[in-house]
Amino acid sequence: MRNNITAQAAVTDSVPAHYWTNSLCRILLVDDDHDLRSFIAALLVRYGYHVDTAGDGASGWRALKNHRYDVLITDNTMPGVTGLELIKKLRSEDMTLAVIMASGTVPAEELMLNPWLNIDALLPKPYTFDKLVETVDEVLHKTITDRKAIADRTRSKSTAAKKRIWATVGKSQGL
Repeated sequence: MRNNITAQAAVTDSVPAHYWTNSLCRILLVDDDHDLRSFIAALLVRYGYHVDTAGDGASGWRALKNHRYDVLITDNTMPGVTGLELIKKLRSEDMTLAVIMASGTVPAEELMLNPWLNIDALLPKPYTFDKLVETVDEVLHKTITDRKAIADRTRSKSTAAKKRIWATVGKSQGL
């Protein structure tokens, strides 16, 4: 697995340090095309993302098991573990990160047969960098909105449960 330092070092001359040192969003980029992977990682770092890279699905899986990521961007057609197999592994382990499949070969039929894979976005190659950044931003916005809604529902249920408990305690004879 390539370290994100490589991607950061490639753009430090043209980007203020705070763009990548203060980044809260962690992205794992998995693609077997070294040049494309390095270029995309450097550009995402320039836009303020923290990016780790992996050259194949097996390396990507090790990274997913050892680190926490907000977004996985993966190619599909790779030697060894494909992007689809990687996504199946992470979903079977209940990893809830957002997933973008950026690939020239999108297994549409298999995705339709397996909606539990919950792929947040498909980005067919070739794509523009602007489209990639737009897709990452949309997926992150949706993820943050969904997490906030879940937290609000949980907080609301917790408040309602506390009210029921206090109402029951208040009615108890022994108190």
